[in-house]
Amino acid sequence: MRLDKYLKVSRLIKRRTVANEACDSGLVCVNGRPARASYEVKEGDQITLRLGAREVTVEVLSVQETVRQADAAALYRQLS
Repeated sequence: MRLDKYLKVSRLIKRRTVANEACDSGLVCVNGRPARASYEVKEGDQITLRLGAREVTVEVLSVQETVRQADAAALYRQLS
């Protein structure tokens, strides 16, 4: 699954266009490297988001095309 779609499906970022812009701006890193929106997310990847003044790091536990809002947090584990 593309990185921008994963960020939207997992509800880390609300809209896919915002996720795409964050990737293009260099605010999203995967496994320590800046990633483009087209990066293919795999289980075990570590995604770091810089959202304003805070930084969020999560580990990908599962990749699913669609998920209910209540189950979205089960797609990742927050590391920091």
